[in-house]
Amino acid sequence: MARNEEKAQSMLYRFREAQAAELGLGTRADRRPKMASACKSLRECERWRGEILRELSRKVSKIQDAGLTDYEVRDVNDEINKLMREKRHWENQIIALGGANYRRNVAMLDDDGKEVPGTKGYKYFGRAKDLPGVRELFQSKKKEEEEESEALSFYKKFTNQGPAYFGDLDEADGKLLGYERQAEETEWRDEYTNVREILDLPLDDPIPEIPRGSLASSSPLPPNGLSPPQHLSNTKRKAQEEDVEMDAANTEAEKRLRKAESDNTTKADVSSHGGADSIRAHATTAAAYLGFLSPEDLMPPTLPTREEMEGVLLALRKQALVEEYFGE
Repeated sequence: MARNEEKAQSMLYRFREAQAAELGLGTRADRRPKMASACKSLRECERWRGEILRELSRKVSKIQDAGLTDYEVRDVNDEINKLMREKRHWENQIIALGGANYRRNVAMLDDDGKEVPGTKGYKYFGRAKDLPGVRELFQSKKKEEEEESEALSFYKKFTNQGPAYFGDLDEADGKLLGYERQAEETEWRDEYTNVREILDLPLDDPIPEIPRGSLASSSPLPPNGLSPPQHLSNTKRKAQEEDVEMDAANTEAEKRLRKAESDNTTKADVSSHGGADSIRAHATTAAAYLGFLSPEDLMPPTLPTREEMEGVLLALRKQALVEEYFGE
C-alpha cells in the first residue's frame, strides 16, 4: 500500500484538494475559525472575509435557480443570512485589528428614492422574495407607503397658503363691507315693520336709522392717500402722550433707586466700622483677664478678598507649570 506522502503527490489527490479550495471547503487543518475574535492576524481575517464573499456569491447565484422548491429556497436564504452575519463579525474584527472599514451602512433606495423594504435585519434574495407570505409582506409595506404619500400629497395643497386663502383680504376693497351694510339695513327695515305690525302701530312713521357704535359709524377702510379716521388719530396721540409720561416716571424712579443704593452703601460702611470698633473693645476686655492672649489673637479672622484669592491661585498655577517643565 502506498504511503501518505505518495498519496499526497497523486494527481487525483491534488485535483480534489484544488476543488475543495475552490469551493471554499479547505482541509481539516485549514478551516475557517468559528469565532472571528479568535483570529489575531489581519491578513488571515482578510482571507476569511474573501472566502465568505465567494460563498455568498455562489449562494446568491444558486437561489435564482427556478428548479428549487420553496423549502430549498428558504434553506438557501437562511444560509445567505447566516453568511452575512458571519461576514459582519469578520469585518468588525478587521476594524479592531486596525484594518480597513468594509462596513458601509448605505441604505438601498428604489427609483422613487424610498428605502427598499427588507434591507435591514433578515433579508430576502432572489426567489425568496416570491415565496408565499413574503410577497404579501412586501406588497403591504408598499401599499402603506403609497397611502402615506397620497395623504401627504392631498394635504400638501392646503399648506403654505397666503392670507387670501383664510379670507383675510376679503374686506380690502370694501365691496364686502358695503354689501353687508346694505343687507343689514334691509333686514333692519323688515324687522322694524314686522314689530310695528305685531304691536298694531301705524306704519306711516319714518323708520329710524340703525344705532351704530363709533367703530361701526366710521368708514370701513379708507382708500390709499387719505388720512385715517379721527378717532384712530386721537387714540394714537393719546398712546404717544402716555408713552412720554411713562418714560418720565421711569427716569425719576431710576434716580430715586440710585440715590437709595448710595445711601445704603454709606450706612453699611459706617456700620461695618462701628462693628469693628466694638469687636476690638470686647477683645481688649477679654485679653485683660487672659494674660497669655493678646487682643489680636481674640479678633475674628480676616477673610481674604476675591483679588487676593485669585492672586494665590495664579501663583500656585505658575509654580506647578514651572515644576512640570523645568523641574524642581
